Amino acid sequence: MKLHLISRDNLENDSVMITHHREPSFLKVWHYHPELELVLTLKSTGSRFVGDSIKIFQEGDLVLIGKNLPHMWVNDDCYFEANSGLIAEDVVIHFKEEFLGKDFFETKEMKPIGRLIHRAKFGIKFLSVSDDVLDKIKTMTTLSSFERTINLLTILNTLALNNDYEILSSEGYIKTFNKTKNVTLDNTYEYIFENFNKPISLEDVANVAKMNPSSFSRYFKRINRKTFSTYLNEVRIGYACNQLIEQRGNIATICYESGFNNISNFNRQFKKITLKSPSEYLRHYTEIE
Repeated sequence: MKLHLISRDNLENDSVMITHHREPSFLKVWHYHPELELVLTLKSTGSRFVGDSIKIFQEGDLVLIGKNLPHMWVNDDCYFEANSGLIAEDVVIHFKEEFLGKDFFETKEMKPIGRLIHRAKFGIKFLSVSDDVLDKIKTMTTLSSFERTINLLTILNTLALNNDYEILSSEGYIKTFNKTKNVTLDNTYEYIFENFNKPISLEDVANVAKMNPSSFSRYFKRINRKTFSTYLNEVRIGYACNQLIEQRGNIATICYESGFNNISNFNRQFKKITLKSPSEYLRHYTEIE
């Protein structure tokens, strides 16, 4: 599936752009842009594609998409039937991370929002949101540019303090690692992402961290809330998802390029992580082109 860069530049040069879509269906284009995107679905159902995540969406969903993260909302088939009378409606807010200055979200008061923006590089779905936040988003189209900015900061601050959320895309798809200001972890993540498609043992990574394997294993699990082997498999499957989406080889080829040494284990881990087989996952993307 071809990935498109979409320009969000506007003639008014507004820092915060609000769009209220009300169409027979949403735009069916796999795309990305440098702006973050906050999407409130008002009406319609279908499948939401964010990075390597494929999830069902429905009315009331609120999702924050990080900059340059590929995404697409695809309505159910019934929306494309002639004379269906169905409507797809949402409110979408676009803004750049630096729209208030490069270091604005590094200030003490704004750090919670800064952390939210950092998490958004994977895509975030908020599982519970107050009616007050939803109402603020719905009324954004009626506000002046100044009022939009103040309203957006209030919304983002509330979402930053909301712990009931789901991370959508995987670290493997993003193909990057978090700068933690922790040399041990930074070196470890860098080693994993440079070598995930080769055989990597716990001992190898422990050596990079300058720790013994058992101590490193406990340390890694405490920090990441998962074992090293689980993390490595997620990285490999995330990479495989990216390769499948971009149609850069058949399933067998991508299996080995992702660091797995046999198809059966690749298929087992793929389904465990994505809840779909590689062929089912690929079909979800090819069917919508």
